[in-house]
Amino acid sequence: MLRSKITGTGSALPEKILTNSDLERMVDTSDEWITTRTGIKQRRIAAEGQFTSTFAVEASRSALAMAGVKAEELDLIILGTVTPDFPFPSTACIVQHEIGAVNAAAFDLSAACSGFIYGLSIADKYIRCGDAKKVLVIGAEVLSRVVDWTDRNTCILFGDGSGAAVVEASQGDCGILSTHIFSNGSYWDTLYQPGCGNRNPATSEQTIAERLFYIKMEGNDVFKHAVRAMEEAACTALSANGMTPADVSLLIPHQANRRIIDATAKRLGITEEDRVVINLHNYGNTSSASIPISLDEANRSGRMKTGDIVLLDAFGGGFTYGSALIRC
Repeated sequence: MLRSKITGTGSALPEKILTNSDLERMVDTSDEWITTRTGIKQRRIAAEGQFTSTFAVEASRSALAMAGVKAEELDLIILGTVTPDFPFPSTACIVQHEIGAVNAAAFDLSAACSGFIYGLSIADKYIRCGDAKKVLVIGAEVLSRVVDWTDRNTCILFGDGSGAAVVEASQGDCGILSTHIFSNGSYWDTLYQPGCGNRNPATSEQTIAERLFYIKMEGNDVFKHAVRAMEEAACTALSANGMTPADVSLLIPHQANRRIIDATAKRLGITEEDRVVINLHNYGNTSSASIPISLDEANRSGRMKTGDIVLLDAFGGGFTYGSALIRC
């Protein structure tokens, strides 16, 4: 049976670390307050001269090296991001040029924190229908440039980085079993960046005066819908494959908030620490980069073994949400 299989993973993070103690000197907050409410202890921040493409390129090269795939062998590059280098051209095209993927089509995908799973779903479909054999899926963000560093409710949450995966056509039982993507646009304005689109252009007086170029979020609403949506996405993937949470070897959830992760895992009945990947204490919420960074860390540390069932589960602005079930 033709399947798509992840054959290489990679990740890239800025060197600069911004701790909760650092934030105490910037806004009215404390390490205890942040840790209790989010589980985050520190996050990575891009340096001057580093961009979304910077980290996407580094993560991509790492993933290609693991897979043993040359860039010119790629048929397609899909990059999930809400912080592209430019409105256009796509950051994926910049990555294509930088890594030398001369034969690949390339495009960006905007699904916020669900971006990598959306991209993985598209890659899976392209491979299963025979239109591609090798696809590079990337999640990359530099959120620190759209965070209001005077707003203690949002600036504590986000970080920068990238993760990538090479997906190849494969025969056999191992690979991506299924992907499932959803959206609910009714809540688009509970987590969004209101400025810099054509509704509120970057040059307008209102955008500048009201600081509309920064992330705006209704935290309580996001939490409530995130847990429900991630449970739905996870259960859909399991049901589609005739499995239950007991069959899951490893849950890799979007790293937004420790309380969201814990609540989702509890609803699924996956409460053992060794069955859930958690790294947001080190990186914060890196949006579309969150799951591929976690996937790469789990892969390189040996937490994913042959035959294991791995469940990816994400929720993001839009609202978007989705899941993927993989047999290693």
